[in-house]
Amino acid sequence: MYNLGRAGLTFWSPTINIARDPRWGRIAEAPGEDPFLVGTYAVNYVRGLQDVQGTENHTDLSSRPLKVSACCKHFTAYDVENWKGVDRYHFDARVTEQDMEETFNPPFEMCVKDGDVSGIMCSYNRVNGIPSCADPNLLKQTLRQEWDLHGYIVSDCDSVSVMVTGHNFLNDTYEDAIAQTLRAGMDLDCGKSYPKYTGNAVNQSKVRESDIDKALENLYIVLFRTGFFDGIPAYKSLGKNDICTNKSIELATRAAKEGITLLKNEGGTLPLSTAMFKNLAVVGPHANATIAMLGNYAFESKHPGSPCHYTSPIDGFSTYGKVNYAAGCGDIACNKTSLIPQAVESAKIADATIILVGLDLTVEVEKLDRVDLLLPGNQSELINQVANAAKGPVILVLMCAGGVDISFAKNNPKIKAILWVGYPGEEGGRAIADVVFGLYNPGGRLPVTWYEANYVNKIPLTSMQFRPDDSKGYPGRTYKFFNGSTVFPFGFGLSYTKFNYTTIQTLQTLPVKLGRHTHCHDLNYMANKTKPTCPAVLSNDLQCGEYFKLNIEVKNVGRRDGSEVVLVYSKPPDGIIGTHFKQLIGFKRVFVAAGGREVVNFVFNGCKSLGIVDYASNRLLPSGGHTIIVGDGVASFPLQVTFH
Repeated sequence: MYNLGRAGLTFWSPTINIARDPRWGRIAEAPGEDPFLVGTYAVNYVRGLQDVQGTENHTDLSSRPLKVSACCKHFTAYDVENWKGVDRYHFDARVTEQDMEETFNPPFEMCVKDGDVSGIMCSYNRVNGIPSCADPNLLKQTLRQEWDLHGYIVSDCDSVSVMVTGHNFLNDTYEDAIAQTLRAGMDLDCGKSYPKYTGNAVNQSKVRESDIDKALENLYIVLFRTGFFDGIPAYKSLGKNDICTNKSIELATRAAKEGITLLKNEGGTLPLSTAMFKNLAVVGPHANATIAMLGNYAFESKHPGSPCHYTSPIDGFSTYGKVNYAAGCGDIACNKTSLIPQAVESAKIADATIILVGLDLTVEVEKLDRVDLLLPGNQSELINQVANAAKGPVILVLMCAGGVDISFAKNNPKIKAILWVGYPGEEGGRAIADVVFGLYNPGGRLPVTWYEANYVNKIPLTSMQFRPDDSKGYPGRTYKFFNGSTVFPFGFGLSYTKFNYTTIQTLQTLPVKLGRHTHCHDLNYMANKTKPTCPAVLSNDLQCGEYFKLNIEVKNVGRRDGSEVVLVYSKPPDGIIGTHFKQLIGFKRVFVAAGGREVVNFVFNGCKSLGIVDYASNRLLPSGGHTIIVGDGVASFPLQVTFH
């Protein structure tokens, strides 16, 4: 696209903010609620965009060639768009140092340290009173000095102007705001403030030319690395024939299939057989989805990611049988019930009924947060009426990003199967149909917790904390701290086959060597639990060279080939007050043929995989009995950490 003059070489992607709350409007852009998951996604995304083959381990990172420049955003603690009158241009995210160190910042740290990203975007919001784009502690100290960023820092669009007109930070003029952001370490303004007011700021002695020189140096080095001035030979021949290739379309299909998550499959209803189910009712507001399948961003004509064509759900199912389509709703809002009877009639005569419902960009999107966790309008009524009238099995397909409380459908015996497909992209319809009819066995896992609808009444979106607050009646957030009932938990996902795990434990004790002058660090323990003599040690005081291995044999004891995503968690020693229930430390997808078995190997660093963060934001390695948990508890074993 760049060679054809249709794109640049710097891409402001990926979004790696934590999906802290399902109401967040931009949750479609976020990889999930777990910082390790999000950070791993960030590293792979960035490496995929940036790495030029053969230069991945370049000794001088400031001159390492870039295919294109990626940009991890939005730094940091950004996840409020516009919720009940509170918008991102005025919001001050009050965040504890513990939550910052433990949850909000680790994905960005992994993006910089492990992904070697060449760009970071600072966010609109304030963090503890200071606009993130004007905070030298975040930009200069954390990003550049502590994490060693080799790249540039850019504002979210018009963030400098927002400082003046929205946050009214220190009653700054535009010249003051430019001085604040340049000195903090922000190199580029996505907006008009830098070009328009920087000259005035220099003339008023608020900005030094050396500040501008440093920003320009960071920007031009990235341009040189992308080959903007002299090109990169390996990519000069790419052109129109390399766009929309069959290989690319198949990759889009594969991505959609791998992300589809089976949430219910009563009595092994799925997959359907083409011999038995020839007449299909395909109903619902997403039955003929095209642009909606893309989620945020890509649909905009100004971006180079517009698909060459779409395969809608109707198109996909038409390859398997005769389709009778009925929208059931005029749109996602589904404010009227006048179209429901047609969908009901279709279901009455169909061998099987597929209902496609959910959300779209009129409900969850940039600049708009949700206020509830329900399906919009009369979608629930559509589902119930169609399910009650259907002659054959009913399959419910949910297209959305944030979780939706569909307890009514989960508990409805007429609804035999439920699939969550996210926003599956251009080939989404083909992927959904292939899963329903068994050409592909789903193995996806939920990257976020699906809460019950009353969750939104218990805690405001604007409360940034993750741990429960009993004094306010606030529940915890994410699987790490929420202990209430859910519609579906983080990491949930079924398959058309059955897998058995056998863990091959290689280590029962992890001895950690301390230096002569290493200090023990205290931890708060419950009164009825025994505290170790040396409860913990600061990770920074350790060499952190201890590793432990875990080998898991995955056996497919079912009748179908399938892929299994193996999740591994660590649980800290019992009795520590205020820490997480468990944390994800590893995940791998493995394909296992029916009747076959595969061994999945993990290697974990003790400090990273067993560490906790205390109330003072110290990263600690606790001693005592940790527990390694595989999946949803299908296997677990103790791991004793000892200091010597």
